Amino acid sequence: MTRVLLMVLTIMAVLLVVLWAGQRKLIYFPDGGPLPPPEILLPGGREVTFRTADGVRLSAWYVPAAKAPAASAPVVLVAPGNAGNRGARAPLAAALAGRGLAVLLVDYRGYGGNPGHPGEAGLARDVDAAYRYLTEELGVPPSRLLYFGESLGAAVVTGLALRHPPAGLVLRSPFTDLAAVGRRHYPYLPVGALLKDRFPVAERIGSLRVPTAVVYGTEDSIVVPAESREVARRAAGPVRLVAVRGADHNDRVLLDGPQLIDAVVDLAARPADPPGTTADSPRPR
Repeated sequence: MTRVLLMVLTIMAVLLVVLWAGQRKLIYFPDGGPLPPPEILLPGGREVTFRTADGVRLSAWYVPAAKAPAASAPVVLVAPGNAGNRGARAPLAAALAGRGLAVLLVDYRGYGGNPGHPGEAGLARDVDAAYRYLTEELGVPPSRLLYFGESLGAAVVTGLALRHPPAGLVLRSPFTDLAAVGRRHYPYLPVGALLKDRFPVAERIGSLRVPTAVVYGTEDSIVVPAESREVARRAAGPVRLVAVRGADHNDRVLLDGPQLIDAVVDLAARPADPPGTTADSPRPR
């Protein structure tokens, strides 16, 4: 019995080591492309490049607002989820541009033909570089800048908002933290002890007084609705909760559906809060 027990424990230990070492392959699912020229999917769109603080050169797509002056149009920095590439987000950019918002579709390192390998620290550097591109190279003031984060991207832009507060924050299908999602999908593993990347959305949003919209699908099977509602409840600033009835995590209605697009446009149209304004919106329960 002792030998059997030792063998079982050894096998379990080896499995845990393998899972720890290869866990990012279970979190990030990059599609490297190839990608078509942006103008094929997005009339007026163009490819742009910028360099991160650790020297990674990233490509992204910039789409100007349709029928809106470039000098006054709100700009949306879009941070995607953990799979695919910016080509799959073209319908979102087209819908927002059609409503008078310019869009920067970001691809992280390792995605969409970009070099490197994704991880929490690297993704933070990637969106920091996108922010610098918009504010320094294009001259977009933070008062015209919105962040849009999809699923894992919601965690990425929440961190960005702490470092560089925007005019508004849109979180689509956010989770409270990555461990909560992992425990739900891998209930028999010590997820909290194994994870290298944490993405503590609920913790971070409690320090943000940025006007926020939280959009989620009521039938989400990947990030359950209770997770997104908890993120909204924890928000320190004014928050709007938008439930898309019957929508699962990857349904088209959560890519460019009317409720999602209206939530972004409405937030962009919201008058900026004066400095020092405290949260005064009722919290969703």
